[in-house]
Amino acid sequence: MADEEDEAGFEEELMEDGSGGGVDVGHGRRKRLFSKELRCMMYGFGDDQNPYTESVDILEDLVIEFITEMTHKSMSIGRQGRVQVEDIVFLIRKDPRKFARVKDLLTMNEELKRARKAFDEANYGS
Repeated sequence: MADEEDEAGFEEELMEDGSGGGVDVGHGRRKRLFSKELRCMMYGFGDDQNPYTESVDILEDLVIEFITEMTHKSMSIGRQGRVQVEDIVFLIRKDPRKFARVKDLLTMNEELKRARKAFDEANYGS
């Protein structure tokens, strides 16, 4: 019964909004920002090489909704109106998988920065 109410609320949200979380470009069509990447990821995780457009669209809506929610939440904590890496890390701290992945990506980013700096110093003699 609660599930039925949630589903009905979701459908109403889509109807009122008209976009369902995508970026409106006009004429009722949405600009798809992550279609190519999502198709590749879906194929990498075992889907068909050319997944259904509807499946990609649903995943993209979920991704955009997640990014939007995280951005709004991170803007409300820490420095008001600004999104900082520390705020995102704070928001995902209770999800071990996401936290570990973000930690790995941040570490890798620092290593790449150091490697670029060392490469530039070796090439340009600074």
